[in-house]
Amino acid sequence: MFRQTAILIAGFVVISSTLNSCTGSKKTDDSDSSEGAVSLVKNTYPAFNADTAYNYIAKQLSFGYRIPGTAEHKKCADWLIAELAKFCDTVYYQKGNSTTSEGKKIPIYNLVGSFKPHSKQRILLGSHWDSRPWGDNDTKDKDKPILAANDGASGVGVLLTLAYNLKKNPPPTGVDIILFDAEDLGKPDADNSFCLGSQYWAKNPHTPNYKAQFGVLLDMVGGKNAQFYQEAYSTDKAGWVVSHVWDLAEETGQGARFVKSKIGGITDDHVYVTEGTGIPMIDIIQYSPNNGGFADYWHTHADNLESLDKGTLQSVGIVVSALVFNPPFEIIQP
Repeated sequence: MFRQTAILIAGFVVISSTLNSCTGSKKTDDSDSSEGAVSLVKNTYPAFNADTAYNYIAKQLSFGYRIPGTAEHKKCADWLIAELAKFCDTVYYQKGNSTTSEGKKIPIYNLVGSFKPHSKQRILLGSHWDSRPWGDNDTKDKDKPILAANDGASGVGVLLTLAYNLKKNPPPTGVDIILFDAEDLGKPDADNSFCLGSQYWAKNPHTPNYKAQFGVLLDMVGGKNAQFYQEAYSTDKAGWVVSHVWDLAEETGQGARFVKSKIGGITDDHVYVTEGTGIPMIDIIQYSPNNGGFADYWHTHADNLESLDKGTLQSVGIVVSALVFNPPFEIIQP
């Protein structure tokens, strides 16, 4: 994953939600800590519903191909920001422009939903929401677009479900959900041609001088038999976050999917966020060292709803939910 640098126009629309965060009881998923081990889960967290996440993925796909510059892309963006506005204290509809590796000018819509926007302690949670214009890894129709259920829509589905939960169960710190646009327009032989939306946001954050304690990127988090290894850029720049997240996964019963083994670096949205802002950000991304890398349906027309597994969505949702309420730093109460 790479991306193209060509940032032109910054534009923001800030929408304050008319609904304040509601209070609600939190539920903890059943899990047993190792005997004698110090528990990382000190605070309860909301139960995660994989059916909700799956339905959010299906809804994204119902708009069609989410390719920047198309009517379907804009309709999906408008729906996503409206959905975030239902749950978040404030949303930011960031509108800008960029240029692809082919020299095409495209609109960029980065969509941000914030909880506790005035809190100094913040967690950034991101995913890309656009879809790839080509099935270049397929054996046929290589020049036709793909639905991208796992590579893009899955992370969004998890984060929208989390936002739904945080409406009723306010987080102990500030949380910013950022849906990055134009991640998947790149060509492997064109430097910086992927991740255009995160490149734009890193140079033009939704609030001036934005900072967060750390960030987590979700990419391809709904595939069948998916496992998540510790990616090298993440461990190098934010090893303390990686260790905490994978330990949380083990404690909450998700250790089979979150494998405590390192793989090489993957240039994804998290790289540009860290390089542009200094925020340590990690990547939770499906990878199979024994299968040559990403899933065999990656960047093919088979990346559709049939590629998904609700069990994988559930695992990732549990871990991210636990992380929000049990971050790797001491929570300072206002």
